[in-house]
Amino acid sequence: MSEPSGTPGRRGSVRRALVAVLSTLGLAAVAATAVTPSATAAAPTPPSGWTQVFVDDFNGSAGSGVNTSDWQYATGTSYPGGPANWGTGEIETMTSSTNNVALDGSGNLRITPRRDSAGNWTSGRIETRRTDFEPPAGGRLRVEARIQMPNVTGTAARGYWPAFWMLGAPYRGNYWNWPAVGELDILENVQGLNTVWATMHCGTSPGGPCNETTGLGGSTACPGSTCQSGFHTYRMEWDRSTSVEEIRFYVDDVNYHTVRENQVDATTWSNATDHGFYIILNVAMGGGFVNAFGGGPDGATVPGIPMVVDYVQVLSAGGGGTTPPPTGSRDAYGAIQAESFDGQSGTLTEGTSDSGGGQNIGALANGDWALYRGVDFGSGSATQFNARVASGAGAGVSGLVEVRLDSRSNAPVGSFSVGNTGGWQSWRTVPANISSVTGKHDVYLTFTSGQPADFVNVNWFSFGR
Repeated sequence: MSEPSGTPGRRGSVRRALVAVLSTLGLAAVAATAVTPSATAAAPTPPSGWTQVFVDDFNGSAGSGVNTSDWQYATGTSYPGGPANWGTGEIETMTSSTNNVALDGSGNLRITPRRDSAGNWTSGRIETRRTDFEPPAGGRLRVEARIQMPNVTGTAARGYWPAFWMLGAPYRGNYWNWPAVGELDILENVQGLNTVWATMHCGTSPGGPCNETTGLGGSTACPGSTCQSGFHTYRMEWDRSTSVEEIRFYVDDVNYHTVRENQVDATTWSNATDHGFYIILNVAMGGGFVNAFGGGPDGATVPGIPMVVDYVQVLSAGGGGTTPPPTGSRDAYGAIQAESFDGQSGTLTEGTSDSGGGQNIGALANGDWALYRGVDFGSGSATQFNARVASGAGAGVSGLVEVRLDSRSNAPVGSFSVGNTGGWQSWRTVPANISSVTGKHDVYLTFTSGQPADFVNVNWFSFGR
């Protein structure tokens, strides 16, 4: 979603909440809104040459929440510490309630904006936990979803702003680096118009090489049925196999907008694309984009009409894998801040009370990980690993903090065990031995435990000889 303020809000520092609520209110909300049913119950089989790296078909019981192993909720009216109204001027409060975000029992996700008797709006916004979606070096990435926009038009649609989009991974851990870190809007729609917009945001704001806050955008009408009356497939293909890198946007296989690397300077493109991205689905109410087309919501707006999502799928093709080789350089022997990751799964970022302030990563449990690219160990062997950790884990809950090189599937080169340290902000530095390491590597911190509960926070780590 385009960000008129130029400073999208800061993510909240909430500890993991596993949400699987089956509420009467949520079930009633799902049953009360008639929407054209999905024609498919599963994402299509990847075409020849493509590999599936992520999928959610949104299969589950009617009225249940999303799978929080794959998705996290963004709630409230902003990221704590960030600009109000998500930096866009939208007016709703985002919630994790199944009244706003719920599966319908027929293989669909529904994100439903609602208005209470006092005129206050609520809606939903979910984001993938993974932040590593990007093409392999010399390859392609395909991100797509089959979606029916809220089936409402005319004055009844005033203020509706559904979106399917992506933000650069460095946004998590900074939250003040937009639009430099890149934003890819695969689907945006306002006011119930039969139009889909696609946009790349980059550079500086206002103005700059990417014409912010408008961005580098294009639009078209949905082919066949309108965007509101039926499902359409919205897709982004990011192509690093061409001599000039391209990001192409499609609706139902029609390529209606393309952004090319040579449209901006090399630094702007690199800052916006040399990292992974994460995926967002949300329905906003009101905001800068809406205001450009008449404003709202107002008394004529009809609440309770959902955006319906059949599936979200990410595919990769060509190159050497889903992650390019290391770029840039990090000093292995200086403190590497944990929140400066290049990719992650399952982590949250929060303010820390540790000496020096800043942020730590938290809510770390079995199977979670964080990636740090281009860590340079030099020609002298590193044999030590130190990490600044804290834990408020319950009695009997502990786990391993592991170091792996270049792939999460490689065996750890070292690890240490950690349990309760006296609290989630009670910090201590824990040393460990590692196998001899030289040269430059991607470093993965992986977290392994025999229990599903969160067991550690990490503030920083470093290596020694």
